[in-house]
Amino acid sequence: MSLVGALPFLKPRLSPSVSPGRQRRHTLPASEFRPLNTQDAISVFEIEKEAFISVSGDCPLHLDEVRHFLTLCPELSMGWFEEGRLVAFIIGSQWDQDRLTLDALSLHKPKGSTVHIHVLAVHRTFRQQGKGPILMWRYLQYLRCLPYVRRAVLMCEDFLVPFYQKSGFKVQGRCSITVASLTFTEMQYPVRGHALMRRNSEAIGFPQTVLPGFSSSTVPLYLY
Repeated sequence: MSLVGALPFLKPRLSPSVSPGRQRRHTLPASEFRPLNTQDAISVFEIEKEAFISVSGDCPLHLDEVRHFLTLCPELSMGWFEEGRLVAFIIGSQWDQDRLTLDALSLHKPKGSTVHIHVLAVHRTFRQQGKGPILMWRYLQYLRCLPYVRRAVLMCEDFLVPFYQKSGFKVQGRCSITVASLTFTEMQYPVRGHALMRRNSEAIGFPQTVLPGFSSSTVPLYLY
C-alpha cells in the first residue's frame, strides 16, 4: 500500500494542479495529527484545565496523570496540531475488563484489548469548528490499525450520549464510577481492524506498537 493511500488520516492533501506555495495562501493552516509525548503534557493540561474546571470543578486527568499515561502508552493518544500549536487531543489507555471500574481511571493494562478513552478536549479558540468529532473519527480509524484493540470505551455525562452516538458509540449502561456528585453513562465502540488498515499504518511509518487514530461546543466533553 502506497503512502498516498494513508495520507487522509494525517493531513489535508494539496491539489496536484496547484503549487504548495500558492495553495497555502488559500487554505487553512497546515494540520498534523500525531501521538503525544511527555513534552506535550503541559500544553495538554492547560487546554484541559480551561475546558473542564469552569464546568465541572475538576479535570479528568491531572498533570501527573497526563504524564503517567503519555509515558506508559503514548501510542494511545492523539494530538491535533496547527502550525505546531496543540488545538485538540485525546488520551487513552488499555483496559482488560468488560466494564470500567475505579482502577480504569489510573491504570494501563498492556494485555487488555479495550482502549479506555480518558479525555477529549479542544482549545477554546478552536471550538464550534467540528474539531471534536473529526479528531475522534481519526482516532478510531487509527485504533483499527492496532491488531490487539477490539473496542474503545468511555464514560460521559448523560447529556453527551447523543454526541457519542453520532460517532458510533453504543450505550452499555450506567457506569459504576462516580466522581463527587457526577454520574456517568458507559459507552463502547467496536473496533474492527483489518489487514488493509494495518498496511496503511506501516506505510505511514508508525510502528505497529506506536500508533494513536459533534462540534466540540461551548460545553466541554467530560470523559474519564
